[in-house]
This record gives sequence, C-alpha cells and structure tokens, in this order.
Amino acid sequence: MALLDSSTWEGRLFTGRWTGGSAGVGEVREPATSAVLGSVGLAAAGDVTAAVERATRAQRDWAATPPAQRAAVLRRAADLLTEHAGEITEWIVRESGSVRLKAGIEIEGAAGECTESAALTSAPHGELLPDGTRLSVQRRVPAGVVGVISPFNFPLLLSMRSVAPALALGNAVVVKPDARTAVCGGVVIARVFEEAGLPEGVLQVLPGGADSGAALVDDPRVPIISFTGSTRAGRSVGARAGELLKRAHLELGGNSALIVCEDADLDAAASCGAFGSFLHQGQICMATGRHLVHRSLYDRYVDTLAEKAEALPVGDPFTEDVVLGPIIDEGQLAHVTDLVDRSVAAGARLVAGGKASGPFFRPTVLADCHPGIPAYAEEVFGPVASVRPFDTADEAAEMAADSEYGLSLGIITSDTAAGLALADRVPTGLVHINDQTVNDDPAVPFGGVGASGIGRVGGARANVEAFTETQWITVRSEAAQYPF
Repeated sequence: MALLDSSTWEGRLFTGRWTGGSAGVGEVREPATSAVLGSVGLAAAGDVTAAVERATRAQRDWAATPPAQRAAVLRRAADLLTEHAGEITEWIVRESGSVRLKAGIEIEGAAGECTESAALTSAPHGELLPDGTRLSVQRRVPAGVVGVISPFNFPLLLSMRSVAPALALGNAVVVKPDARTAVCGGVVIARVFEEAGLPEGVLQVLPGGADSGAALVDDPRVPIISFTGSTRAGRSVGARAGELLKRAHLELGGNSALIVCEDADLDAAASCGAFGSFLHQGQICMATGRHLVHRSLYDRYVDTLAEKAEALPVGDPFTEDVVLGPIIDEGQLAHVTDLVDRSVAAGARLVAGGKASGPFFRPTVLADCHPGIPAYAEEVFGPVASVRPFDTADEAAEMAADSEYGLSLGIITSDTAAGLALADRVPTGLVHINDQTVNDDPAVPFGGVGASGIGRVGGARANVEAFTETQWITVRSEAAQYPF
C-alpha cells in the first residue's frame, strides 16, 4: 500500500483523523512546471484552536504511556520513512524542487531524528538534590502541547527535527507546515505516525497561512513554539511569544562565511564552496553566502568556482539529471534576480550565471565583493556565491564576524589548530574546519546566534531542555510542623 495514497489525505487536514479545513483547499504545485500535484486542506484560526484542544486532551494519556511504547512508535516511524523512501523522494523532488541527492539527505535525516528521539524516552530526566531532611528531586516533565511552524526548503527534515523529540518526551504536537510544501512537511509526517501507531489526537498537521501560524503562537495552551523560517518572521514570532511569556525556539536566517586560508587545497576549497552555495539552489539557511579567500589564491579560486558553476546542469529534477532545480516560487525568484542585478550595479563582477530562465536561476559567482554589495551583505536564499579577498587572518576573522547573522562557519586550512583559533574569533553557532557550511546531524544541537535565532534543538540534552519543563519535588516521611 502506498503511504501517500491521495484518497487518504486529498484536500484535508490531519487532526488525528483526516478532516476538511475551514479555510478551504489549497493546490499543491510543482515549482518546476506549475503543474498541480494535488490539494491539501487549509486551516483557519478556528481549526488551530480546535486542534490544540484535541491535542491537550490526548497529551495526558500519551505522557503516561510507558517509555518503551513511545520508543516503539518512533522506531516504527523511522522504519516507515526508509521503507517508503522512493515514494517520499518523488514528492520532495516534485513539491519542493529538490534534486534527488538532497531528497535522500532529507529522508535519511528525518529517519535519524526519529531513531535518536526514540532513545530519549528512556534517558534520565532528573537528578537527586542534596537535602538533609527530605527527599528532594529535580525532574523534567513534558511541557504539554508543542507548536511547530516549519519552512519550505527542507520541509520533512525541519518539521521532524522538532516533532520527533517533542513526541518522544511525552508532548502532543501541532504542526503548521509551509503551505507550499504541505505534503512533504506535513502529510508525510501525519501518515508516517498514523501508520506507526501514534494515538489519535497526539499529532495534528494544519497547513495554512500567517493567520493560522499566529493562532498557534497566541494559544495559551501551547507553551512552546519551535519556528524555522526567515529572520523577519522569526522576530515577530519571538516578540509575540515574549509578550505571552512562552518559550520560542527560533531557527532563522544566515549569511554564512567560508574562509579559504593561504595554505588551503584550492580544488577542495572550491568544491566545498560550490556545494555550500549551490545545494538546493542555495535555499538553505546555512548556505555559504560569503567566500572569503586569501589574496594569494583569490583569482584562481574565483576562476575554479566559476568553472564549477558553469558546468552544473539546471532543470526539472523530476525529469532530468540535474544538480540544481527550480526556485520555490516567482516571488523568491524575483528576489534573487533583484539582489544579483543590484549587486552588479553596485560594482560586483559577474563571473558566472546571473540570469533566470523560467523558474530556474543559474548558479552565480560574484567577485570583488564588499559590504556595499547587496548579495554579499544580505541573505540571498538563492544560488549565489559572493567572493571577497583578504590578506591576513585578522582581516578574515573581522570580515567573517561582520554580519548580523551567526549561524555557520567553514574554514579550509591545512593547519587545523590555526583554523580553530580563527573560529574562536567569529560569533557563530556552528563551525566546520575543512568543510563547507551546510552540515547537520540528528545527534547534535543546532542553532545560531544574533539574527540567526535563539535556542537549540537536536541532541539529547538540547532536546530535553527544549521540550520539557523543570519540576522540583520534595517528599517528607511525615507532615511538616510549623510555629503557626
């Protein structure tokens, strides 16, 4: 049986069972061709309110479910993702414009999130505190209902990164995936957990627009929001969560730097740079936006990177063997085109690419960049590599740190100790010595600093901190007596 048989979910929301959405039905479109692939139910604010009510009721029994049973659901979900990888790959390729390589990375990562999260169910969640007169214990308890708002670029993985650990720790979850990738970021997860035996109501999947996202943030029964998206939207989510005194884990934008040191292997560095800038058309928060290259290698690096860019095939990833697929929609394509045009007008040297053809944008290399170049200074979210020379390690560190973002940093050098010393001088959440900036793993805490967000999700310790509350319990052998 197909996991994603459209008769199960077509035009519907998942609220523990499949139901219609009050906001109507939205078309699922293929960005490469504009073909309609199906439809999903769209949630209005009232649907969110009702879903949170159902999740609140279901969460109590789920939290009381023995850890081994919760772990079994998570492990079965991981198995289902692997068993149906071919079917899920097709949807990721067609709905999100992903090439098959990236779809495979995403499915493997989502399965890994489930496997890692299964181990959380039996991990120690407390400690005995010193107290001479009573038993004193600190423990972590489920927060209740976790709201997850996920993006279009890695829809399955970036939804599952929060869904799996939140469920494992005894919470119910309400997910609002981006409506552009509602199948990959929502329906797939709903069907996987439905087949894995998750009790009805514990997981709700409600695609929708800004109004449904705002309703999820505003609901007082949702104490934790896990948001992945743009810095602009994340600021609004964080501000509203602060007003309501609820936690918000915000994984936002980036403009990550790759530092190519004087002693770097040029070909390896250019390979890292191309992958970091052009994977998934650069629509990745960790994408390598700024290439900082020692002046002794600069000209050769620019030429090598441009050669790689020109050689990369671009087209429909469902019907062609390509490395880059389409930009997600016309609005994002216009944004990338505008940034590149303004950058060339501001003095950047266009070495490769720079043009769109239909929904596709050629991998682009801009040389001789500086902070006045828009594509160098801003997050592009497109396949654009901005290159700038430096002369000293001090200068490289200063350039890399000169950004409001602080998500990921790559350093290519044959002297790893010098690379680590350089990394110490750049505020960032992730550092990769002798690798590019796009790296992820289910077992590690993920997040940035500055405008790249707050909070960490991933890895046992960070997930427990993210999706549980701390509770203090004391026990006396008999009732305490007081002087009044």
